[in-house]
Amino acid sequence: MTLNRATPRKHVEWSLLINTLVEIRLQGQVLRTGFVENAMPDSSALWIAADRNGPRQMFEACQGHQVWVTPQELCGELSYRMTTKQILRTGTSTRV
Repeated sequence: MTLNRATPRKHVEWSLLINTLVEIRLQGQVLRTGFVENAMPDSSALWIAADRNGPRQMFEACQGHQVWVTPQELCGELSYRMTTKQILRTGTSTRV
């Protein structure tokens, strides 16, 4: 059996990525990998939380930074974490 490897995808709505593991790229090069601690509501900037690889750091869209997300397999009933926008797509929301 061949496992399906998750493919990283560029994500433009940074404000939806708080507490998500991401890669920060600039001109195709990975600058930093880490968890998004906070993000501006308009997705103009985000902060990667401090960890053993570096201090808390801010990245801005206007400087050409890109945010890439790789779906991560989770334990339990859910197979993959999805952002709110992917789960509740416009027109397909099922409110109870």
